[in-house]
Amino acid sequence: MTQLLSDAEVIDRIFDHIDGNSTDLGDDIWREPAENYRSAERFAAEVDLLRRLPVAFCPSAALPENGSYVARTAAGRPILAVRGEDGEVRAFINACRHRGMAVAAEGSGCAQAFTCPYHSWTYGLDGRLTSIAGSVGFPGLDRQAHNLVPVTTVEERGGLVFVTQDEAVSEGALEDLPDLLSPDLSVFDVREFSDEANWKLIGETSMEGYHIKALHNETFYPYGFDNLNVVETYGTNSRIVFPFRRVEKLRHIPREKRRLEGMVTDVYQLFPNTHISFLSSHAMLIILEPVAPTKTRWVIYSLDTRTDEAPSAKAKQAKRDAEFVKETGLREDRDAACSIQAGLESNANSHFTFGRYEKAIAHFHATLSGLLAKAG
Repeated sequence: MTQLLSDAEVIDRIFDHIDGNSTDLGDDIWREPAENYRSAERFAAEVDLLRRLPVAFCPSAALPENGSYVARTAAGRPILAVRGEDGEVRAFINACRHRGMAVAAEGSGCAQAFTCPYHSWTYGLDGRLTSIAGSVGFPGLDRQAHNLVPVTTVEERGGLVFVTQDEAVSEGALEDLPDLLSPDLSVFDVREFSDEANWKLIGETSMEGYHIKALHNETFYPYGFDNLNVVETYGTNSRIVFPFRRVEKLRHIPREKRRLEGMVTDVYQLFPNTHISFLSSHAMLIILEPVAPTKTRWVIYSLDTRTDEAPSAKAKQAKRDAEFVKETGLREDRDAACSIQAGLESNANSHFTFGRYEKAIAHFHATLSGLLAKAG
């Protein structure tokens, strides 16, 4: 596994950039065809690729006990992930094997079994068909052949549940994944909403700090820096650190005692459509689900990360910070992505040029292009 920079090393680099009025730079410029953000053919290839990669489905904390489940659409398919009686997480196509209706409504909960609301066929937490209402009407039915259909692979790692729906073309984000989320964190908010923008346009907004002063002049910029980032790429993934101005307080603290917590927004991009942001008092897991070439569904989990305060104070602070991020800065990013998508119809741009300030975006597109070619 790639060794990411330590807290002290990141802070050293931040101070070098503050003193030198600089930022981390990429080696190359990337030109991405504008048509790749609206082409139906390209979109279909990307969705197919998402089904053939391990993609984050939910945090482990969303499945805290045996019987806990999450049901939602991922890469265009209804998926049901559940922690079984043995503590293992499994995932299935959320479709009854009788007539195909979802056996679990979208959302989350805890269950001992899943009963289809159409004709009451019932399945265990391991996906086995355990009961058929009026079974006399189905003489000779092979029950084993009518279990819920499992996805190809489920892996729980780094506090996340990854689902690979079809035969894998790559290890993707798992190839070089650090431990990011503790499974015993608590989820205090889950939200889903849609935007009229391609999933890549939305993802790009969190991969660079070149836009902070211009787009977030009254929200993030007063607390941070413009175009000052530490950027690391590892495997298919990347890490982008956005320092707060208060990081200057660490200058007088011995180097070995310096910690990033509360001094930066630390964003881990997990290829292809997920990122985790560690903020002052909470973590935010964002999964961008492609719905159409020009539409994306956001899935956002907010998790408490502070353990040094009373639970009530911790929760209050985390919720306040989460609301600020979602209702201010995130709203500005969403509006920017939607504006770009609308402008694509003008054909003003044949391509977008990502410069050396946008290192993580260039890495993302190079990785995506390579895997699409490999997937055929």
